[in-house]
Amino acid sequence: MTRSARRTRRTLQVAGAGAAALLALSACSSSDNSSAEPDSSASTGSSKKLSGTVTVFAAASLKESFTTLGKGFEKTHPGTKVTFNFGGSDTLAASITGGAPADVFAAASPKTMAIVTDAKDAVGTPSTFVRNQLEIATLPGNPDKVSSLKDLTKSGLKVVLCDRTVPCGAAAQKALEASRLELTPVSYEQDVKSALTKVELKEADAAVVYRTDVKAAGDRVEGVEFPESTEAINDYPITLLKGAPNADAAKAFIALVQSAEGQKVLTAAGFLKP
Repeated sequence: MTRSARRTRRTLQVAGAGAAALLALSACSSSDNSSAEPDSSASTGSSKKLSGTVTVFAAASLKESFTTLGKGFEKTHPGTKVTFNFGGSDTLAASITGGAPADVFAAASPKTMAIVTDAKDAVGTPSTFVRNQLEIATLPGNPDKVSSLKDLTKSGLKVVLCDRTVPCGAAAQKALEASRLELTPVSYEQDVKSALTKVELKEADAAVVYRTDVKAAGDRVEGVEFPESTEAINDYPITLLKGAPNADAAKAFIALVQSAEGQKVLTAAGFLKP
């Protein structure tokens, strides 16, 4: 079903929840009893002051929520800076195994994380911190009256999918197979943001993306839920990387992502709890 009737209310709710969570993160810098600060210290095994740059490679769908968390982290730990490389999880994993310097990797599926763990480039066992579900993004107002996954097979409808090697693309294929549907898109995109942009620019009529991306786009697209999406929910794992240039700060950032305040930011963005 479409969610146009709930769009404005949900956008305001998400914005309010995200802002509240960020304020809570910022407040940590002035309180010894904050949730993020103790978590960060515990993860490093030390109460020493953190400093320097933390480089985080993260799935494109995490852009908005991780950017918020990065700002909160910097306020909690003056002297630190969090830099991000957002993109398709498979591309990021290949960069890491190819020697790209990074501290943290957050992938959109266990399969893409396995590229890094199989190469022995992860420290310990990656942990799932959120999950994500697919949704159809259509043009504002849903002019083509898309109400189901099957509707995407209509003749003349321009549909975009993520590439099958990318978690959102693999999930879309799984949902299509569960529905016994075949769909030939006008293009395959290398990450979920690129797929969504095609709809935002009116270069496509619809795209199968994550519901978090539909939320982030606001009124630029219309979201359509479909029941087959429950057959293709992605787990998002996160890990410290071997040879991390700033391991202590990286561990603290991972602790923030997994903390109660971090989870507030992520769930406000539409992610599911692990």
